[in-house]
Amino acid sequence: MNTDTTNENEVADPQEKKELNLSVDVQEVSACERHVTVSIPREDIERYFEKEFDELVPKAEVPGFRTGRAPRALVENKFRKQISDQVKGTILMDSLSQIGDTQDYSAISEPNLDFDQVNIPEEGDMTYEFDIEVRPEFDMPEWKGLKLERPEHEFTDADIDKHIAKLAVQFADLAPVDDVAQADDYLVCNIVSRHGDSIVSEEKEQSIQVRPTVSFADATLEGFDKLVAGSRSGDTVKATVEVSEFAENEELQGKSVDIEFEILDVKRIEGVASKEVAEKIGIESEEELRKLIGNSMEEQLKYAQREKIRDQISSSLTKSADWELPPDLLRRQSGRELERSVMEMRSSGFSEDEIVSRKNGLRKNILEKTERLLKEHFILEKIAEEQSVEDEPGDYDQEIARIAVQRNDSPRRVRARLERTGQMDALRNMIIERKVVDLITDSAQFTATPYEIDKEGETSALNFFVAGRPKEQIPEAKYDDAEAQPLPTGVKKSDDQ
Repeated sequence: MNTDTTNENEVADPQEKKELNLSVDVQEVSACERHVTVSIPREDIERYFEKEFDELVPKAEVPGFRTGRAPRALVENKFRKQISDQVKGTILMDSLSQIGDTQDYSAISEPNLDFDQVNIPEEGDMTYEFDIEVRPEFDMPEWKGLKLERPEHEFTDADIDKHIAKLAVQFADLAPVDDVAQADDYLVCNIVSRHGDSIVSEEKEQSIQVRPTVSFADATLEGFDKLVAGSRSGDTVKATVEVSEFAENEELQGKSVDIEFEILDVKRIEGVASKEVAEKIGIESEEELRKLIGNSMEEQLKYAQREKIRDQISSSLTKSADWELPPDLLRRQSGRELERSVMEMRSSGFSEDEIVSRKNGLRKNILEKTERLLKEHFILEKIAEEQSVEDEPGDYDQEIARIAVQRNDSPRRVRARLERTGQMDALRNMIIERKVVDLITDSAQFTATPYEIDKEGETSALNFFVAGRPKEQIPEAKYDDAEAQPLPTGVKKSDDQ
């Protein structure tokens, strides 16, 4: 596809920069990739050199002449090579900007262009090439009147009692016992994972609750409670797990890794009454505690409903989206998808332990999930454009306030953290996508289904990578301030606290 971006009949404003007479050829590599070849005619190249020399000649210092008095031809001959890179950079910047304004594709990444490989020839036109990722073109699927299922549940006093019992564990004292490990005990362990004879990852003094399943960041160990049954301080137990096919350490994806748990201590929970739980949280009464927990459970039900509805909408919208996505784009976007999911969970009142557990589950098929969600994102974004769905300043205030409440932090610090870590774009996408999903659900037909409360008591989650992490990986951010700690599981601070 050849495109001439000039208009010969247009009279240029002397204050405006004259456009380049570009020849642009765009080749479609895939639905989301374009290979672009650009050619700049010699007359434009010389025009850029002439402009640089117009500025340089009055200031040029040439032996035998006073500053600015050397003949222009001599200055051009002496300094042409020196200003060549500057001319090249300006031409590239101007041509890329012009291409962005005139082409019919919508870029979603910066051009993959090697500056050093681009050269201005001594004679003739200048040509360069680059690859770029773009938004795919597709036919809009039908999104109105979808038939969807929605989980429903009326929480009872018994549900709240169970939640308080779990909450009490977080305030209970853990006392070392000279006994064998039992269900729900806590083991303090040194953990080492090996592939063959090589240690690939290790952590000291990790606390693991004895539960049927241990969820690692990139693997799952089933039967942990049976593995450690009868063990005591000083014992070592071993197991083998299969590394997720989507683990960050690509060399060990899908391979078996041996894990060794050196048990340093066995600790047992000493229970706490619900009244003491309320006091420790700083709530005036047990009745207020029950109210807060009830509200938090309702928020988590809403989260489950959104996720269930979102999953159905995603499946429906992407059913015919058979276009391929670039692998590099999927890998980059997978990290952002984790950020979005964590942000959603924090906004919905999940504790950090619950978030780690769910995040570990997401990591295990993150590329597959990201592929579908990225396709869904393009479709939702197109719906947003067609329906004029936009983000408002108040949307950010509301979402940041929710996250701040859950993390027992101030909105100001949360906003600063999001801006510093570059997560405001993820928050913007979350806001827009949620509004479009709401638009879709407003026209949907719903069938109620039972809500299955997550079986939190069966899994112990660790932010431990059994296959290790790439060396360049930056550790996950911790809390900025000592006082900015998350509230316990299942408790969402009320606005007036």
